[in-house]
Amino acid sequence: KMAGEAEDEIPESGAVFTFGKSKFADNVPSKFWLKNDKAKQISCGDEHTALITENGKLYMFGSNNWGQLGLGTKSTVNKPTCVKALKSEKVKLAACGRNHTIVYTAQGKLYSTGGNNEGQLGLGDFEERTTFHQLDFFNTETRVKMLAAGSNMSAALTEEGKLFMWGDNSEGQIGLANKNGACVPQEVSVGKPVVWVSCGYYHSALVTADGQLFTFGESDHGKLGLPPQHLNNTRVPQLVQGIPGRVTQVACGGGHTVILTDGDLYTFGLGQFGQLGHGTFTFETSVPRAVEYFRERKVRLVVCGENHTAVITALGNGLLYTFGDGRHGKLGLGEENFTNQFKPTLCTRFLKYLVQSVSCGGCHMLVLAVPRPKGSEPVILQEDDLNENYLEKSYTELLGDTSASGTFRRTLSARVRRRERERSPDQFGIMFRTLPPPRGNFLNSSLPVPSQTVPARLPSLNLPDSRVPNGIHHKKVAETSNSCIKDKSGNAQRSEDKGWAVEDLDENDSVKGLGNTTDLLNMTHVMQMNPSDQTLTLSPVQKEKQQREDT
Repeated sequence: KMAGEAEDEIPESGAVFTFGKSKFADNVPSKFWLKNDKAKQISCGDEHTALITENGKLYMFGSNNWGQLGLGTKSTVNKPTCVKALKSEKVKLAACGRNHTIVYTAQGKLYSTGGNNEGQLGLGDFEERTTFHQLDFFNTETRVKMLAAGSNMSAALTEEGKLFMWGDNSEGQIGLANKNGACVPQEVSVGKPVVWVSCGYYHSALVTADGQLFTFGESDHGKLGLPPQHLNNTRVPQLVQGIPGRVTQVACGGGHTVILTDGDLYTFGLGQFGQLGHGTFTFETSVPRAVEYFRERKVRLVVCGENHTAVITALGNGLLYTFGDGRHGKLGLGEENFTNQFKPTLCTRFLKYLVQSVSCGGCHMLVLAVPRPKGSEPVILQEDDLNENYLEKSYTELLGDTSASGTFRRTLSARVRRRERERSPDQFGIMFRTLPPPRGNFLNSSLPVPSQTVPARLPSLNLPDSRVPNGIHHKKVAETSNSCIKDKSGNAQRSEDKGWAVEDLDENDSVKGLGNTTDLLNMTHVMQMNPSDQTLTLSPVQKEKQQREDT
């Protein structure tokens, strides 16, 4: 198996998976986990990420041009870094906007950092911050249950169902009628309690306790879901009519909107990348339209990035589907797959996991998943879960060897099982048992390869070990065959480390410009072709396994 793909390498508490232009691990699809803590919540901004742990610690990484990471600098941070200033408080909620971040703590305090050109920090001015500052507006008696952030706007929803918004209102996206904006929180009321809120780039949406959907802000491309006669006053929340059933969730992207009802998933707005999930000929729809793909699948969570969508099915299955803009590989469909997906596509890499949460940003996606427990409910796949995107790869290759010990029982629908029985076992097997012929730039990209492609004997590898600020050790694939690891004196030595890890730092340690990190992070390695000699280079874990086999 590829390094990092073995189930026993992921703790029962799960891992965080990164895809796309996350700024983490050179943007290669990766995973990591915390040694003494567990990731609980994630939020992706345009190109930055916030992660909250069960112990209430806040980790930030990614782009930082406006100080949106809250670490006191504007330097890009390429690994999760703990926000030391908030370690004394338990962080409960976080929302990342295009260039700012807002968080809420167990003490009932709301903080913000980053860009503030439209007052989106809610601090009463328009000055950007590089550290988290408290909003005096919210007192400890106001309990916030949900945060949302968009392009230069923010929202906080209280447990009592009151919605407060602030920032840019140039398009009416914070619902304050003719005001240009607000640099302190303002209540937005629709006359009934609100239970859900989402901010897109220039539009917003809310769901009321009785299951009604209201949208407001920029109306281009039908992303508000309103008929033409209701587009005259989109600077205040407008009721979206004609949706069968009660709306329970809403997610706003850059130019599209996704809603979940008691029984169906609906999308509307711009769909030129496939983010609506209606197929290749639907580039725009101005009224909510059910996504047929999820008629027979119970959906638990919907999330939007700028131009892509992610859907998690109900807990029994916990499967992840993505569709829309595939640039940077942010759909999680394979390191070589940057294709736009116009229909929901199953992320087969998570068949062995229960996907708990997902967050989509402008250029990336993060997933929280835990290994599927032994003896858990079988995975039920529909026939269209395995479509042409997988080039008719055999189902046993997708799902793994169901007879192997330690694997959970997997179930296919009757039609899929019938097709599998009728299939000649070697009909497509050669396509997935050999590497593509080396040619051109194809060698420069990393290749997701099934276990059958790993050669019996591996070339000897030498892996450089470079220390990066804040205690992270990066082990990268060697570019030349004569690279070696050297100690401070220049003598070559072998590293016993496995994976990329963040060292435990003493509480008194401080690393300039990056804050403080005290938990261990483990992550995967990648399999790559070496253009110079066309050999396969593998991770240290695989190398060590092979060495043991050779001896």
